[in-house]
Amino acid sequence: MPRAARRKSASGIYHIIMRRINRLILFKEEEDSVRFIETLQKYKEICGYRLYAYCLMGNHIHLLLKEDKEPLATIMRRICGSYVLWYNKKYDRTGCLFQGRFKSEPVENEVYFLTVLRYIFQNPIKAGIVFEVRDYDWTNYADYIEGNNRTDIDFALNIFHTDREKAISRFIKFINLKNNDKCLDVSERRRIKDHDAIRMIKKRCKISCATDIQKFDVDKRNLCLRDLKEVDKLSIRQIQRLTGIGRGIIQRA
Repeated sequence: MPRAARRKSASGIYHIIMRRINRLILFKEEEDSVRFIETLQKYKEICGYRLYAYCLMGNHIHLLLKEDKEPLATIMRRICGSYVLWYNKKYDRTGCLFQGRFKSEPVENEVYFLTVLRYIFQNPIKAGIVFEVRDYDWTNYADYIEGNNRTDIDFALNIFHTDREKAISRFIKFINLKNNDKCLDVSERRRIKDHDAIRMIKKRCKISCATDIQKFDVDKRNLCLRDLKEVDKLSIRQIQRLTGIGRGIIQRA
């Protein structure tokens, strides 16, 4: 069956998602995240696109950008090709890294643009990784607050106000507002109730109490934490709550 044609954006702005094949962890080390952001910066200059937002999650990526000199397909081929080449060399692997072709949706007006912007920045909260937008390291949220020109912040801020100080204040309030926004996303993870999660932790780690994982040596603990995230699909927040282990330790495991 032929795949559906990609919806074209009249504005040239797209919300894009890429996910690693088989839902495996994409960014294993901090260096991997840094390299992907550097790749975005490199091809921003080459392809001439506007980059409004990015968020690097465990196994997928959200982007909000506007095509210019080159079409979206060319932009994504350049970004993915460069990163995959580096990644495969680093981890001594071959073959595809991303699952199929990237997903995209057109963003045709300012209202939906701001909705997508907030949705991207709140992704780590909804995934249970952090409690505040500002606490997640792998987005460009800080660019908007600090006035950094690494990404294209002017378009969004000018929607809020022509005065930069007022624009930033309104931006912060809007982005952090609780909401029920629905945008393009990866398939949602099944919600696991705490009593089921506790049972899974006990079985995975062969312990009688979920907090007993704190007694493990570092290597054994990290192996269990990794499997709870990647195999059992427990959220970082849920593992933290039920085991008493810090979020940073769980995230790095």
